Amino acid sequence: MTTPILEVKGLTKRFSIQKGWFQKNSYVHAVNGIDLAVRKGETLGIVGESGCGKSTLGRCILRLLTPTSGETIFQGKNIRSLSKPELKAMRRDMQMVFQNPFDTLNPKLMIQQILSEPLIAHGIPKKDRQTLLEETIEIVGLGKQHLLRYPHEFSGGQRQRIGIARALMLRPKLIIADEPVSALDVSIQSQILNLLQDLQEQFELTYIFISHDLSVVRHISDRVAVMYLGEVVEFGDKKELFASPLHPYTQALLSATPVSDPDEKRARIILQGDLPSPSNPPGGCKFHPRCPSCFDMCKKVSPTLQDVNEQLVACHLYG
Repeated sequence: MTTPILEVKGLTKRFSIQKGWFQKNSYVHAVNGIDLAVRKGETLGIVGESGCGKSTLGRCILRLLTPTSGETIFQGKNIRSLSKPELKAMRRDMQMVFQNPFDTLNPKLMIQQILSEPLIAHGIPKKDRQTLLEETIEIVGLGKQHLLRYPHEFSGGQRQRIGIARALMLRPKLIIADEPVSALDVSIQSQILNLLQDLQEQFELTYIFISHDLSVVRHISDRVAVMYLGEVVEFGDKKELFASPLHPYTQALLSATPVSDPDEKRARIILQGDLPSPSNPPGGCKFHPRCPSCFDMCKKVSPTLQDVNEQLVACHLYG
């Protein structure tokens, strides 16, 4: 088996909730004991409802947020133990594409200045910068003339292309794409997804693709991790997971996905109740208050990921 380019072991992130003078502080368990391995050249999709910890996981992997505990090992090095100079050097190989490109592009700077920032920060010689700028802006489907414009002069899809260009400037090995197409029209979504796939083949990139849209994840991913309240509840090959989901939560998510064939009938699974608060999660299996297959053990014992038909699932229904 190929050695993973990235391994996540027991990654946990808690956020403190400040209360009054005489009240004890509580915590939001945004990410709770995540274990993942990403192979070189693959796309790992991470899906789940809003608030399940997908984006926090991505930021913890890059150490944009400092994890509370756990390890992130990238190309054999533990990111959490790196010094600032070592982390800066490693970030040449790890980049991120954000959900809303307009919020991440400085409106006072021209695109040329924005794309030059990572080159300057990592000491790329001045004589090489213009060549990299022109090559990269054309790779993502824009022209050299766009380098002298400002962010407000572009459409949403063009701005996301600029965001991808910025992530690509240093020719990284791993890109974490956090909901990169959720704010775009459907026709533009397909263009951006095809661009990401072309770039992956051209530069041998590895992706972690975060999304709540199962149809998008199905299109672009090789393997999929399903998250619920900060935990991975199912993990496996895309084809197997979409063909025969094991966890009741995954089954409910897939039942809500629109189908293109009007004659195809699909039983819709309606989950009862609301998503529990991450600051006060239920005991046992976190999904049990909404699970249609819940039984007594689910309320008392938290399940762990176990191998079932070459898929990993955290559910007491499987032993």
